[in-house]
Amino acid sequence: MKTTLINRLNLWALGKGLLTTITQFFGTRAGPKLVTVTYPERRLRLHERFRGLHRLERYGDGPNKGLEKCVGCALCAAACPADVITVVAGENDPEDPHSPAERYAEVYDMDILRCIFCGMCVEACPTGAIVMKHDFELADDARGGPQGGPDKFIYHKEDLLEREFHW
Repeated sequence: MKTTLINRLNLWALGKGLLTTITQFFGTRAGPKLVTVTYPERRLRLHERFRGLHRLERYGDGPNKGLEKCVGCALCAAACPADVITVVAGENDPEDPHSPAERYAEVYDMDILRCIFCGMCVEACPTGAIVMKHDFELADDARGGPQGGPDKFIYHKEDLLEREFHW
């Protein structure tokens, strides 16, 4: 079978690309739905089921207000298929409690670069302490990070508890 000049030069794909460019150029003036978004200034709304970066939660109200929800059971670490989470449980001091249970997570580390964002840790947590928010900005162009140094993508408990989200 003979190929035509249009197929050899792929002019159909070139025409579709140019049409998108022209639509974007004139669309900013005419007002139809745009394909691109000026990202840092304007953000797209993500679906509710989107699984972004992790966060450890605290109780917001009630008798346990301000206490950590994590009780150090390490079920999230057991459920994680990529072995991302490290949990070391400690005994809770009744005078200065960290959580409402007998134990709390003394050490809670996540190697976020190993994470596959499957959500198994969220499903395994019996207290709802770990959640996946709609934050997805992992890029970094400088050394350091939440705690500095070469391990900038290993988030410790303090980083996960105090994380600020944009959504």
